[in-house]
Amino acid sequence: MSGKPQVHFQALQIANEQRNAYGLRYNDYERYRKHCYNRTHRLRSSLKMTYGRGRDFKKLPAINLDTVKDGHLQLLLFEAERAWAHSQEMQQESLKLAATAKTVKGAAAEAAEKTSSANRKHATRRMRRSIHWATQLLSHCQALYAQGRLSADDLAQVTAYTLILNGRFLRQRFDFEDALVQLSVARNLLDSLADAAPTSRAQALAVAFADEIGPEIRHCAHELRRDKAYDVDAVVAEIAPQHRNALVQGCDALLSKLGKDTGGATEERGKLKELRWEDEPVPIRNPELVDVLLKVQEAEEKLLQARKAEEKSDNASATAGDKTDKKTKSMQGSRSKRGGVASYDAILLALSEAEDVSRKLVEAHKISGATAGAGTRDIQFVHAYIVYQLLSRRVQRDLLLTSTLLHQLHTAQRSHSGHSKSRKMQVDARLYPAIVKLLDSVLQSLEQMRTLTIVDESPELASAVEARLAFTKARRCYYHAWCYAPLKKYAETLALAQHASLNLREARSMLADAIETDSINDAKPLFYPLALVDLDRLEEELALDSTSFKTDWFAYNGGALDVESSKTHKKPLFFDIALNYINLDMDRLQERAGKAPAKVEVVAPVPQQPTEKKSAASRAKVETIERAATPEPSAEARGGLSSLLGGWWGRR
Repeated sequence: MSGKPQVHFQALQIANEQRNAYGLRYNDYERYRKHCYNRTHRLRSSLKMTYGRGRDFKKLPAINLDTVKDGHLQLLLFEAERAWAHSQEMQQESLKLAATAKTVKGAAAEAAEKTSSANRKHATRRMRRSIHWATQLLSHCQALYAQGRLSADDLAQVTAYTLILNGRFLRQRFDFEDALVQLSVARNLLDSLADAAPTSRAQALAVAFADEIGPEIRHCAHELRRDKAYDVDAVVAEIAPQHRNALVQGCDALLSKLGKDTGGATEERGKLKELRWEDEPVPIRNPELVDVLLKVQEAEEKLLQARKAEEKSDNASATAGDKTDKKTKSMQGSRSKRGGVASYDAILLALSEAEDVSRKLVEAHKISGATAGAGTRDIQFVHAYIVYQLLSRRVQRDLLLTSTLLHQLHTAQRSHSGHSKSRKMQVDARLYPAIVKLLDSVLQSLEQMRTLTIVDESPELASAVEARLAFTKARRCYYHAWCYAPLKKYAETLALAQHASLNLREARSMLADAIETDSINDAKPLFYPLALVDLDRLEEELALDSTSFKTDWFAYNGGALDVESSKTHKKPLFFDIALNYINLDMDRLQERAGKAPAKVEVVAPVPQQPTEKKSAASRAKVETIERAATPEPSAEARGGLSSLLGGWWGRR
């Protein structure tokens, strides 16, 4: 190795980052072309490689390899990217005009066809220019590699980039045989880079470019009428070994040196652990996604370390025994749980970022119109998997907060009433509403989890999520009932307790059949463990508290729904309306009831003397006076039909 400084230049990484950041995620070639123009202008200004000022053109000298820097190689790369983006832009315009020429007629169709042909020729010229810049870049990199100033990985990336441009140009020229050879060798180099990648990000970068040229290889093989043209890996394995040494100088020696120039510390720090779902790996084929998932992995490791430290402290306090009092132990427990909540916040932040990146990738995937093969796990599956992990960690955090609040409540209850658990004490009015709010968040997360495709496709997992939904609803109703109990609203309290028992019965029916095959109880990490013992415990507490609520209600106002009804006497509705129109034979009723009244001797009435005729007005007055008054029922005789029809006419 010479004493000249090393040059680090990763062409695929730079191209991938710039394309995703400046428009190519959504196929905006014009924006990316303008960005490449601005970038080349800044590089030329910083490297002092401008073509002069004004109209005075100054030809640049050849680049001296002794003084070459990363900026010189980046300048050539961005020139190639600029020409390639311009070519793709012209190609799109040509296709649009060709489609327009088919829909119109006459002079407009001829003009559109002519402009389309001109754009297609312009695209071809710009593609040739792009290959020219890429070939120049490759020659400089090969010279630096020969001097020992460039690593084998960097040279392999530049070689694959150049082969991809050549293969695409040949495919556009309908030279499918040569295009298939160029693209197959490029795919072979990318596969070798992925296998020897020191970090997961480098591996995902190579896989992303390999996936990008996979459909083009399939198209060329199909046009050449090859057998099993759909199997890209088989086509590459057949063609690449035959032509790679002819296209790439010293290809075998180059491949043997891949991955040997990196350090072990960087490799361990940048490696992403394998993600699995239903005993199958989850493919992470995008560098941006690898970056955010590495943050998630680091946050999970910190959480595991915090749990181990908490277990050690618990064991130390247990061995200490009587040296620490109960108050100190409760303070230590609450403090450790607060630290666990902070660790969950770091995981949720990283998972939220991963969900945002995966959602953007799904949108770009839909815009590009690419479709995954049957049975393959594409970016939409990865997005659903990340959302599931985010929701599970959120549920785990909320349940931890709930258990922390309940732990403080139970500690206060035991200190208030000895060792027995009693709730006949004054608690903070904000406690039960806070628990209900946390359980509302758990319900929201579980309902969103139930709608995910990966959950819907697994019947066992779907039933497990539904069982936890019902159990969480039961817990929410139970603690919601405790929100009304201090306010003396016992009707609402008992109604919520009844709803809790119904939800608990539903959860038991779902969990009893699938307790042995519960996917969530066997998952790692375990975010919501649930067993029949938990249901029995909640059912027991619910039965005891329901009895206590009924007793308190009866002691408060005798079980009346309206508090004011016990203070003032009110006649029942429809109390005495029937007695206004029905003459009841009370003697007959009492006789049938076995309570015949004593017989009273009836005195014969004295015959009245005939009187003079009275006027109609006076006769009506006399009849009014002599009419028997309507008997008023006593307070003890309320009920029957009179109690149903009395209030409409205001009878008292």
